[in-house]
Amino acid sequence: MELRVCRPDEVPTLLPRALEGEFVLAPVPVDAPASGRKAIVSMLQPEAPVTEPGAAVVLATSGSSGEPKGVVLGREALRASAQMAQQRLGELTWHCALPLNYVAGLMVLVRAQTAGREPRLVASDLSDLLPTSGGDAISLVPTQLHRALGDERLTARLRAMSVILLGGAPARPALLSAAESAGLRVITTYGMSETCGGCVWDGQPLPGVTVQLSATGRVSLSGSMVFSGYRLRPELTAETLDAQTVHSQDRGRWTPDGTLQIIGRVDELVISGGVKVDLAEVQRSAAGHTDQPCVVVGVDDEEWGTCVVMLTTDLRDTAWWRAVLAHELPAAALPRHVLHLERLPLTNSGKIDRLQARRIATRELARS
Repeated sequence: MELRVCRPDEVPTLLPRALEGEFVLAPVPVDAPASGRKAIVSMLQPEAPVTEPGAAVVLATSGSSGEPKGVVLGREALRASAQMAQQRLGELTWHCALPLNYVAGLMVLVRAQTAGREPRLVASDLSDLLPTSGGDAISLVPTQLHRALGDERLTARLRAMSVILLGGAPARPALLSAAESAGLRVITTYGMSETCGGCVWDGQPLPGVTVQLSATGRVSLSGSMVFSGYRLRPELTAETLDAQTVHSQDRGRWTPDGTLQIIGRVDELVISGGVKVDLAEVQRSAAGHTDQPCVVVGVDDEEWGTCVVMLTTDLRDTAWWRAVLAHELPAAALPRHVLHLERLPLTNSGKIDRLQARRIATRELARS
């Protein structure tokens, strides 16, 4: 089937036709740097047909690795995901404040179509958000919610929403507490492009979704909402997709009340000085002592095997961080180096690029 590359603002018009099987849609941002857009289009190879049966959309995603790949989403998977949400929430009017080349924004349109209601497109800063007189829903990322809570006018408009789906990145407990105090009805979501977005809400799988954890905590998600494969990458598809099960790179655990809690990534478990270190745990502890972005990575080291390194825009030095974190972490987990950057590297989707952060740390340590 033909792959049609389009601008995100063309998605509302073209998506219904893609869901009817006329072509496969591939939205690519126009405001990305020219080199980034060129890399995405090159990866998509629009001249090659899409062979996955029932494909409707291909989304370019890089997760936290920084390496772009195309996630092929089928018509039935998109509809199944929307129906799961509708079964949980009922029919609502959906407001879209997220980019339509990302799965969270795309799914707002699919849910609206499933509910038989016109979606309402609003600015990312929510300045033109106007709830209707009926039930309303919106999907946001934590940064949007944080900024909105600083504006009483926007907070009041969000208070009128029946539900706010919050995903795209972990939400700090303080943010969720502030939203609750403001009277907002927030549901945290967990999922990925490969599962048509969030399919675990407030730690509970949506109807038809099965969550399994391996012995190491690796999260697998099964159901009719899973993707069809990676665009022109059969080997990567085979590593990730098993029938209707997606094997993620995330680690999780079940809390005593049966809630899924995501605790980090599979590649964040390293051995430093013969001791197992959870880099995600180190990062969570560090984040509790700063309002600046930070990321913790492991760098190959002759003496330690893996050297724990933190990169941050916070200017406090390594000695300060080690002293503070020593009250919370074992000695092997304390950062041996804290590198100060003007800004952390980001992927095209705005997430911290862990692969690039590790490269920066490796380079800087080699110079020292």
